[in-house]
Amino acid sequence: MPEMAGLDEGTPLFAQVADRLAGEIADGGLAEGERVPSANELAAYYRINPATAARGINVLADDGLLEKRRGIGMFVAAGARRRLLARRRSEFTTRYVEPLLTEAGRLGIATGELLALVREAGREREGASL
Repeated sequence: MPEMAGLDEGTPLFAQVADRLAGEIADGGLAEGERVPSANELAAYYRINPATAARGINVLADDGLLEKRRGIGMFVAAGARRRLLARRRSEFTTRYVEPLLTEAGRLGIATGELLALVREAGREREGASL
């Protein structure tokens, strides 16, 4: 099997293409109104089938993050970054914050104490990066 330029075999390739493009939108690497690489360009870059790349693009189009401009390609939709970040924040809360609060409750850690622990860990992390 040919190298897939950083894609892994554990997740469907089209989903990885969609995730990479969504990540670019979330990070600001692809701005609203900016043209997205074509399915053929993505296929060549990742060394995958163009239909697979197109499927990844279509996932984002179906979510309203990309819009097709007939004859010229796909572009990042207006408000895409804002909507994507809101969705990711919600997923972050579900995946990380709620389990953290549940475990803190099991350990008898009050919300104020938990916030203090998070702040302290944040200060340590920021201090380590200086």
